[in-house]
Amino acid sequence: MVAPLRAGLIGLGMMGRNHARVLRQLDGVELVAVADPVGDAHGTAGALPLLSSVDAVVAAGVDLCVVSVPTAAHETVALELAAAGVHALVEKPLAADVAAASRLAEAFEAARLVGCVGHVERYNPALRSLRERLASGELGEVHQVATRRQGPFPHRIADVGVVKDLATHDFDLTAWVAGSHYRTVVARTAHKSGRAHEDLVSVLGELEDGTVVAHLVNWLSPLKERVTLVTGERGTFVADTITADLTHYANGSVPTTWDAIAAFRGVSEGDVTRFAIPKAEPLVTELAAFRDAVLGVSDDVVSMREGATTVAVAEAALRSAAGAGVVDVADVLSAP
Repeated sequence: MVAPLRAGLIGLGMMGRNHARVLRQLDGVELVAVADPVGDAHGTAGALPLLSSVDAVVAAGVDLCVVSVPTAAHETVALELAAAGVHALVEKPLAADVAAASRLAEAFEAARLVGCVGHVERYNPALRSLRERLASGELGEVHQVATRRQGPFPHRIADVGVVKDLATHDFDLTAWVAGSHYRTVVARTAHKSGRAHEDLVSVLGELEDGTVVAHLVNWLSPLKERVTLVTGERGTFVADTITADLTHYANGSVPTTWDAIAAFRGVSEGDVTRFAIPKAEPLVTELAAFRDAVLGVSDDVVSMREGATTVAVAEAALRSAAGAGVVDVADVLSAP
């Protein structure tokens, strides 16, 4: 019988609590060490001793570790794990800026370790089904991807604004679903709640394949929304990642007998289909993929290189909002 992988967890806040729950139920994994220097407000450690440092987690003999500390500490914690030869999944965003994200990617690559990022939306059943359907050509040519991600402010977030905390979900999932990287972005932000960081952003962009993208993200709405819309030549897909529902609005065919306007007729409403898809919990799927990558049986993880590219899109949006106008993402990534 193969011994389970020994897992560590650093950071026991809200996300850390969820990671602990899943790691404890994941086949082939045993949670053996947890750490948080500021304590364990939710009782996540359970019967495990509460450790206070990366060194203590490494000393417990872990094979892999999940990093769920504040963004500002991602680089320091993950670099210590890389130096100790421990595979790591770092919560998103990968790091506070592009330079730090690039250093992390380089460190894990040099050590030949699995280094990945917790962009959990990639594991949402609705988005996974959407990506497969787009790849198989069900929508034809893709014209536009638009997302809406809004809701109340989460008081646990203190070190970054809505662009790096929330909008990075949309930057990553959009590039992944569409199969194309960002070329340019232009953005506007607002500070409405009296915090140091922005709490609202509107982003327009273009992917390298010419697809137009748009993102509305804020921490100011009592309505919680997590919606991705993809419009193409055969209609529109709508993915709701709160309910994990995927719906297709097909273009209809309405005969036009008036020759003078026939040439100007656009698309019309057709059939609407909500797909029946298996709905596994995204975090379970994500951590199972991390386990399998460590075991070498699959590579269904978000690499740190991909995570660094997503941070570059966020940096480009912030630079644009600060007055830089249209920003080329490649310029940000190559010269952080």
